[in-house]
Amino acid sequence: MTLLLSNEDAHHLLTMPDCMAALEQSYAATHDGTAINGRRSDMVGPGSDADSAYVLKMMGAILPQQKVGAIRINSDLFRWVSHGERRQRVKVPAAPGERWVGLVLLFSTETGEPLAIFPDGVVQRARVGATSGIALNRLARKNAKVLAMLGSGWQAEAQVLAAAAARMLAEIRCYSPNAEHCRDFAARMATQTGVPARACNAPEEAVKGADIVLCATNSLGHVFHEGWCELGMHLGTIRDRELDPGAIARAECVIVHDRDNLTGQHVELAKGAVFKEKAKELGQDPRTAKLVNTPSLDELVGGAAQGRASDSDITCFLNYHGVGLQFAAIGALLYRKALSVSAGQHLPTDWFTEDVHS
Repeated sequence: MTLLLSNEDAHHLLTMPDCMAALEQSYAATHDGTAINGRRSDMVGPGSDADSAYVLKMMGAILPQQKVGAIRINSDLFRWVSHGERRQRVKVPAAPGERWVGLVLLFSTETGEPLAIFPDGVVQRARVGATSGIALNRLARKNAKVLAMLGSGWQAEAQVLAAAAARMLAEIRCYSPNAEHCRDFAARMATQTGVPARACNAPEEAVKGADIVLCATNSLGHVFHEGWCELGMHLGTIRDRELDPGAIARAECVIVHDRDNLTGQHVELAKGAVFKEKAKELGQDPRTAKLVNTPSLDELVGGAAQGRASDSDITCFLNYHGVGLQFAAIGALLYRKALSVSAGQHLPTDWFTEDVHS
C-alpha cells in the first residue's frame, strides 16, 4: 500500500529537533558521497502579463541510508506586486478553492514502489527552518541568547523554532511592516518557545545588540543593512536580496546552502517569460561575487569547512533555495512516524505501478 499523508499529518508528527537531526545526518551523507542530491530545475513560462509567470519546479534525491528516493514537484503561478517602494513576489493560490500545488513523492530504493505521497507545505517549512537551525548551531556564538527575527510570516515561525532548538534563547525580538501581524506573531512565538518575545517598531530596534539575526520575508529588497552589523553576530537569510551585499561581505565566515543554486542557472525561461529573480544579486555585486565558490552546508557539517573562529566574528548563512535531499530526509522521517501511529490513508500501490515498461 502507498501512504497518502496531509499537511495536518505532517504538522502533528514532525518536530523541529527531529527534522534538524534527520537533515544533519543527510548533509553528512551528501558530503561523503553516499547520498545523491539531484540538480534543481525551474522551468518558467509566461504569465498573463509582464508581472506574472508560471513555474514548474522539480528537485530530487536518493538517500541510501534511509532506502528512499524522493521527488518534489511544484506547479506555481507567481505575481510581482509593489507596496509603495517595497517589491514582493507573491505565489498565487490559483488552483480550485484558492489553493497552491506542491507534492512530494517518496519511493523505496529496494522495490522502486511509491511509499508515500504528501503535500510539500509543512515539510517545506520544516526543512527551511531546520536547515537554518543546523547552520546556526555551528556558526552562532555558544552564548548567543538574543534573536532578532525580521519577518512574521509562516516561514519566520520555523526560523524562530529552529533558533530556539539550537540555542537557549533569553529574548526574541520581531519586526515586520504590518505592526498588528507582528504583535500576533510575537505572542505566538512566546507561547510556542517559552521565550519572552516582543514586537519592535523598527528593524533597527530589533537587531541592535542581537546575537542572531534571521530574515524570512517575501521582500525583493534589502531588509538588513551593512550598517547594522555588530561584532559576534550571526546572520541568516532564506531569500536572495534580503541581506545587503555589504553586510554579507562584512562576515568573516559565510556558508551557503548549495553552490549550484547560487547562479540562477537552474532556471530555464520560455520565450516571452519573465522571471525577475533569475539573476542573483550575490553573483552580480562585486562585494560578494567571489562567494559563489564559498563553502556549502554539507562541507560545514562534514568537517571540510571551518565555521566561527572567534566570538568577535560575524558569521552568515545563505539558505537560498531548496534541494531534493531535504525532502528525502524529512519525507523518510514523516513516513516512519506516520507508520508508527497509523496516520494517513492507504492507497493501492497498483494505482501507481504498471505491468509494461519501455
